[in-house]
Amino acid sequence: MNISTLARIVFVVLLVFVAAHGFHLRAQTQPPPAAPPPSCATRPENRQFDFWVGEWDVKNPQGQLAGTNSVQLILGDCVVFENWTGTRGANGKSFNIYNAVTRKWQQTWVDNGGNVLELAGDYRDNQMRLTGETLAPGGAKMLHRLTYTKITADHIRQLWEQSADGGKTWTNAFDGAYFRRK
Repeated sequence: MNISTLARIVFVVLLVFVAAHGFHLRAQTQPPPAAPPPSCATRPENRQFDFWVGEWDVKNPQGQLAGTNSVQLILGDCVVFENWTGTRGANGKSFNIYNAVTRKWQQTWVDNGGNVLELAGDYRDNQMRLTGETLAPGGAKMLHRLTYTKITADHIRQLWEQSADGGKTWTNAFDGAYFRRK
């Protein structure tokens, strides 16, 4: 074996050693893969408003159809998404999510009249209770209180109350009886 062949063999062995050693070092210094965030689907708090999920006919206290509501779980079952269609042309959508940081449910409602309502609250005693405030024309505060009561798996009541006097008195803005479509 001549020196030239020996030099080539040593060079190849060194390249293989450095390459293998270098890859080994990179593998050791690379951080472990991050754990996926906890799924909303597995947290009990995120399932508290699932009783509202479904296809609904909504009637007013006189028994007349007020509208229909399609309520779905979206975004990995983290968001309860409402699609309201009223019989008088009012349409709206709401996004409802349990905020693990504040430990409150949040609802953001928007409609085709340009209205926005942001509410927060919690689930207790078989009811989802959400409150918020808006400014009425002229700048006065209007308080809002929405209560969703599960009566049976196929019947829910949604009561929306408003107060223009800081909560001393309340009036019904909407009282809807939800009946699950079969």
